[in-house]
Amino acid sequence: MHKWLVVILLAALGLLQYQLWLGNGGWQDLQEVEKRVAVQEADNVPMRERNARLAAEVTDLKTGLDAIEERARSDMGMVRTDEQFYWVPGVAIKNELVGINAGLVSLPGAIPPSSEGAAE
Repeated sequence: MHKWLVVILLAALGLLQYQLWLGNGGWQDLQEVEKRVAVQEADNVPMRERNARLAAEVTDLKTGLDAIEERARSDMGMVRTDEQFYWVPGVAIKNELVGINAGLVSLPGAIPPSSEGAAE
């Protein structure tokens, strides 16, 4: 009788050890999850850096006019009224920006369109 009890207890211990090491949610599953977490963390690093840059840009846009001016110049090709616009052939520029800014650029000595109507 005593021998059977030892055999049953050893079988139960073996079953529990199997579940711990090889079963569902066991040690092997934990290792696979840790590998997937490491891969995902590596994928997240560039995204975190991008988010930090975007957050800094949002802060700049909310607090200062310099960032807004820089954005208008680079994205929309805008120039101030006291500046001269020079087009350099061979430099890539979006076609829609040329059309938008063509009305903003006046020739030196030309009368602006708004004051032309007032003179008549």
